[in-house]
Amino acid sequence: MRRHGILLLAAVLLLSAMAFARVEVHDFDSPEQEARYNNLIKELRCLVCQNQNIADSNAELAVDLRRKTYEMVRQNKSEQEITEFMVDRYGKFVQYDPPLDTETMLLWIGPFIILLVGVILLIRTIRRRRAETVTAVDTAQLEAAASLLETERDTKKS
Repeated sequence: MRRHGILLLAAVLLLSAMAFARVEVHDFDSPEQEARYNNLIKELRCLVCQNQNIADSNAELAVDLRRKTYEMVRQNKSEQEITEFMVDRYGKFVQYDPPLDTETMLLWIGPFIILLVGVILLIRTIRRRRAETVTAVDTAQLEAAASLLETERDTKKS
């Protein structure tokens, strides 16, 4: 009996999750239009999610951007025209792979700068710790250790 209850609960949860899923069906005039549409929605970034393209996002803005992209593809606009429209409206950040220019230079070089700073900090930390371990042993401690070794040698000889 308990097993049936668990199965029923699992089925209800699965069906409720499916009820919230959205399925977009678009009719295209040609396979080329569909391919262009699919390529564009993979290249445009969801401005809400920021780490997803609009193909993978279910945010309302992503749905609107997919709808607008579909309309423009149906109007036989080129990929460049559609991308330029989106960039004019939302900025270069809407491109998932923005071009390298003066405005996007920090986007392209920023990760390398952060990596370089991290490596420099790591090297400094390692050098500082090495210097601390070397200077932590003073001459008095070395002399005490040497005298212990000599005493131990003398006791072994006897």
